Amino acid sequence: MIRTRLKEIVDDCFRAGVRENQWSDAAADKYTVEVPKHENQGDFSTNMALVLAGIEKKNPREIAAQVVERLKNVQELIERVEIAGPGFVNVTIKESVWQQLLKEIDDQQESYGRSDFGGNRRVMVEFVSANPTGPLSIGHGRQAILGDGIARLLEATGHDVYREYYYNDAGRQMRVLGESVRARYLELIGRDHEFPEDGYQGEYIYDIARKLVETEDQSLADCESVDPFKQAAERTIFEDISTTLKRMGITFDNYYNEQSLYENGHVDSVIKELTDKGLVYEKDGATWFKTTELGQEKDRVIIKSSGEPTYRLPDIAYHREKFRRNFDWLVDIFGSDHIATVPDVRAGVEALGYDSSKITVVLHQFVTLMRDGKQVKMSTRKANFITVDELLDEVGVDAARFFFMMRKPDSQLEFDLDLATKESQENPVYYVQYAHARVCSIVRQAVEKGVALPTTADADLSLLVEPEEVGLLKQMGSFPTLIESCAMDLEPYRVIFYLMELAGLFHSYYNKHKVISDDSALSRSRLCLISGLRTVFGNGLKLVGLSAPEKM
Repeated sequence: MIRTRLKEIVDDCFRAGVRENQWSDAAADKYTVEVPKHENQGDFSTNMALVLAGIEKKNPREIAAQVVERLKNVQELIERVEIAGPGFVNVTIKESVWQQLLKEIDDQQESYGRSDFGGNRRVMVEFVSANPTGPLSIGHGRQAILGDGIARLLEATGHDVYREYYYNDAGRQMRVLGESVRARYLELIGRDHEFPEDGYQGEYIYDIARKLVETEDQSLADCESVDPFKQAAERTIFEDISTTLKRMGITFDNYYNEQSLYENGHVDSVIKELTDKGLVYEKDGATWFKTTELGQEKDRVIIKSSGEPTYRLPDIAYHREKFRRNFDWLVDIFGSDHIATVPDVRAGVEALGYDSSKITVVLHQFVTLMRDGKQVKMSTRKANFITVDELLDEVGVDAARFFFMMRKPDSQLEFDLDLATKESQENPVYYVQYAHARVCSIVRQAVEKGVALPTTADADLSLLVEPEEVGLLKQMGSFPTLIESCAMDLEPYRVIFYLMELAGLFHSYYNKHKVISDDSALSRSRLCLISGLRTVFGNGLKLVGLSAPEKM
């Protein structure tokens, strides 16, 4: 990676300055080498002089001048070094270096963009975690694709990733589900019944009840226990959820049942340990967690006066079990409705002696489906909400994945159904996939015209001098660094933005320049550029779980 090479050179410059007493080593690992936000600021910029100036109490531009003197001697990589603003050092890379990048891409192929940056660090990513009370909603769909995108990026950067789905098949929700199925079952066999006041609506409840009529006939008519109905519902709904997830290309390493935390005594041991630490007390018949002693504004109820635990208690026990399984990093993907419980779970984990800084929580906002500029309010088939399957039926897996990932998680997502189904360049997923299909088409045209597909060793890459070509090379060169950054920041949406930008650069290039022409040397060079683009588009789409069609 060109940025990595430059960072090594900047580090050498820093260490040389330390050896020659120009500055101390106090700024080690505190400065950065980044891509500037504006084109006229070079290819890369380092804030080393500014960081040093703050530590050494010196003029940053004077230190920047010293840095420039050292860097401008690195002629094999650097074209130009300049001081900008209060003391930034901007570096322009030689055009030949960008051209030679195609050899790196050609050598690495599907590995280009992947790295061992994570050092096999064990990461658990928990996502979806929907209880088996109904089909997956579009909110769960956003979380599923967000979590899968994060897991894929972590895997691509050398992390040892473990995907987990946490659910509860006990408690009041599941009891009401069972009662809802029983009511529909009795209705279907013509028996008197009373539907629960807060029961689960939707055709899927009838579907479960119909299956029971087929398999059990009327044998459950006088059954006083809700268990057979609850178990049938859980089994059917989990099959439905698993099918939907597989349809989106999502699998899990483990499904963790909340009920096991009670059965194995983990919840009781958490209460005992917190009690022993003086962090639990009784008040108004409820059990309280003294979170005010752990930096929170007020104490929290962990067991209601009814004896039913709040979400906080099993969540604390569950996270303790995650730590006990020796993960180095815990990534939780939650809906924004979890925002209130996150600080309390962190406090509980800290109180139990674990490092809560190893927990990263990604909260996502809700999804609104739009059609003809208006909100789509309700499903008519499966449930009283839009299901993921209904969305996939309408727009397809690729569009769903792309649209769910193209916004920051903390942004409200308006999913435009009309745009997602358009087969035109207005549709961003079509725009990106069409770019990949177009580069594949150029390769096919070359074969059809009898033009031998060159390797980078056979081509004169110095012919790639057009501004659009250099722009494409620079964008392609930033891909590995982007993937590392997206993985560490848990931000797959930036991969989507990158692909859209790369597609825009390519479409502009394609409209302005012929790849295959009478100039055989230039054709070979440009075909190498096209081959590199095919690799980067393909790798980028694969990293976020999208297909890379060769024809559209």
